[in-house]
Amino acid sequence: MKTYDRRSQIEQTLKERQRVSIHDVSEMFGVSVATARRDLDSLAEGDLVERIHGGARLVRKAPPEMPTILRNNEQAAEKARIAEATVKLVHGNEAVFLGSGTTVMQVAKRLPAVENLTVITNSLLVANVLADWDEINLIVLGGIFHHSECSMYGYLVEQALSEIHTDKVIFGVRAIDINHGLSNDFIPEISTDRKIPSSGRQVIVVADHTKFNRVSTAQVCSLDCVHTIVTDQETPQETIRAIDERGIDVIVA
Repeated sequence: MKTYDRRSQIEQTLKERQRVSIHDVSEMFGVSVATARRDLDSLAEGDLVERIHGGARLVRKAPPEMPTILRNNEQAAEKARIAEATVKLVHGNEAVFLGSGTTVMQVAKRLPAVENLTVITNSLLVANVLADWDEINLIVLGGIFHHSECSMYGYLVEQALSEIHTDKVIFGVRAIDINHGLSNDFIPEISTDRKIPSSGRQVIVVADHTKFNRVSTAQVCSLDCVHTIVTDQETPQETIRAIDERGIDVIVA
């Protein structure tokens, strides 16, 4: 079998199994271990395959993000539990940045229980949730309006983010992968997304199980920029262990 045909079949096998070992490839195609290793190395030069110890795995692309109005009821129970656990990390007299997204909005709904809080956000959803609570000092960052996400992005937001330093940053993301880090799919907003983690002392990511082991269009940051991830019980234990080994606290709600 020609090299090209063999590698095409290996890629198809990965799509079916999600991962293969060097030993699997060697046995399936009757090639040496060295040849099997070269095949996997070659496939890993693309975007769909990633080398892991002893083999390779398929990199799953995150589907395009639907507008917030359509996502609001997805994984609703999980998002509620994640939000409850996240609010416990927020203390009185703190300044907190809240990003956009439906899970962060659930966090915002529970924040009025925290005393003397300053909330900074680029999300109109968050601003609307907190607008009636006089006890919260609410600061809304303005910029270019992202209609489907109801959030602000661009130079004005980025300039403001560069001049603030909060106690905690809480934000969501489209995809999380051990090796590829955090990624989102709306390219015009990536520059703003990348500024968010550096605006706080503690970075907290809220993400349900559907966000893990996926890669989206553009990287926001590596996992090293995150201190805590709050997720739900359906996130694979293998993934949680791998994140924990990177020195990141994982809270399962």
